[in-house]
Amino acid sequence: MSDRAKWPAERDKDAALIIRTDYDDEPAWAAVRAALMTAWGEDGDIEPLVHIVDDPEWAGTTPAEALHAASAHAERHEVVHLADRTSMREAPVTLLALSLLTRDRCEDDEEFEAYGGAFRVVPHGIHEMNANLMIAAMDFGDFAEAARSDPEGVFRGFSVSPTA
Repeated sequence: MSDRAKWPAERDKDAALIIRTDYDDEPAWAAVRAALMTAWGEDGDIEPLVHIVDDPEWAGTTPAEALHAASAHAERHEVVHLADRTSMREAPVTLLALSLLTRDRCEDDEEFEAYGGAFRVVPHGIHEMNANLMIAAMDFGDFAEAARSDPEGVFRGFSVSPTA
């Protein structure tokens, strides 16, 4: 990540933040982007609310670097999604959901374990996460727990699926 990469401050704070970090495969990125922009919900009538950062200055950014960059920019939902190498190379498409919570902001290790960390999430799962985080119906830990219960460690959504 370049020191010149800027945190996306000018954006809808209710939108899920997606940062592209892999720039090796444009067709794969087009597929990831299409998956992110697919309407979701039981009837496929909910438009995705995302802010996509597609800036090569973020190329190669690691989760630790993204966390460091975000530390000065407390986010309302305190999560960022990275479209990384795994997102571009594996099927189904998943992105890395990264909690922006750092250990120093927690009262103890238990709080950090419950609300921090990272896990993989399918694109429609990002939308479900974002909607629930936006209204404070659930927190990052709820989704992390669901991902831990998946055999592949992926949050796939609770009850909604994408529409084609």
